[in-house]
Amino acid sequence: MRVRAVSLAAAVLASVLMCGCGGGNSGGMNFGGGGENPPAAPTISTTAAQNGAVIVTLAGTAGVVINYTVDGSTPTPASPQYQAPFLVASNLSVKAIAVGGAPVLMSSSVASQSFSPNIPSGTLVWSDEFTNTSGAPAQPNPAVWTYDTGNSGFGNGELENYCSWGSSTSPCSTTSPSEFVGADGYLHIEAQQPSPGVYTSARLKTQGLFSFQYGRFEVRAMVPEAQGFWPAAWLLGNNISNVNWPACGEQDVLERVNAALSPDWNEGSVHGTGFTGGTGLGTQYPFSNGQTAAQWHTYGMIWSPGNVQYYIDAPSNVYATYTPSSLTPLNDGAVWPFDDGQSNFIILNLAIGGSWPGPPDSSTPFPSEMLVDYVRIYTN
Repeated sequence: MRVRAVSLAAAVLASVLMCGCGGGNSGGMNFGGGGENPPAAPTISTTAAQNGAVIVTLAGTAGVVINYTVDGSTPTPASPQYQAPFLVASNLSVKAIAVGGAPVLMSSSVASQSFSPNIPSGTLVWSDEFTNTSGAPAQPNPAVWTYDTGNSGFGNGELENYCSWGSSTSPCSTTSPSEFVGADGYLHIEAQQPSPGVYTSARLKTQGLFSFQYGRFEVRAMVPEAQGFWPAAWLLGNNISNVNWPACGEQDVLERVNAALSPDWNEGSVHGTGFTGGTGLGTQYPFSNGQTAAQWHTYGMIWSPGNVQYYIDAPSNVYATYTPSSLTPLNDGAVWPFDDGQSNFIILNLAIGGSWPGPPDSSTPFPSEMLVDYVRIYTN
């Protein structure tokens, strides 16, 4: 996908909090003098994920910004800002400070917790299997998924109105939801045309609720193929609220447009400052033996320090590899954003129209569905 909207207020707040705060230490630092008391250190809490992995949540007193590291270094106000709970599935140390106070900013002492799960490579550590035993369409897990909504075009000239679960704001409908977990055990993202020229769909995301850095990420999906359809499974950096897109980085694991071709295809790409759009890094994977994206496939990414790889159907079937050296042929302004300590959040969506696919036409069937069997994360 491409450009994302960001809260200006959040960006301004972040810049104010960062201003003039060039360092910090474990004893608390006063960034303006005056003898005020520093804020309390953040708390570090965990909930179980799978097979020994945990999800870490950081919390502080009202009005503070939490900066943290996971590489053993002492955090400063220039360290990544905490935005959402994040997965820990490897041996590491989380360190965090709180920065706040008025009229001067001060940093707290360092909160620290070490993790040694010693989880073997290839272990499943988090997933949403979209289980539904109710016998009726159900809400996607609200502890994991929230939504982008509206019809702003999302920087791409898209035509759909994105609807959240339970929205009755026209043209959204509670009786015909754009997203639901079916009794079949699949997440359904449904493109609809409730009236001529009006389209609805859904874009689910884990922003603010769940994130991860590094690991093997998989989505098993079956997507609709017709003029104007733009299905995707992708990730953005948590720091999008501070640095905007594309500086936050984008990893596109499943992405294609329009009707099936022969050979049919999926594109895996990465984007960041200095490499977007036509200057981005993308590779098309051609399906073989008459296969199409309208059949079930596993779309995967292997993300490790300095390396992003994409595969189809098996981790051994890697078709694209990107590293910081991949930026060398592009331009001097290209910046690799995938190893700055930030975790990423997950997005699943079915766009309609836009600058890449163009609009639907008379051949485009409505309703049409993108089905997702599962979303999984394994250790590298």
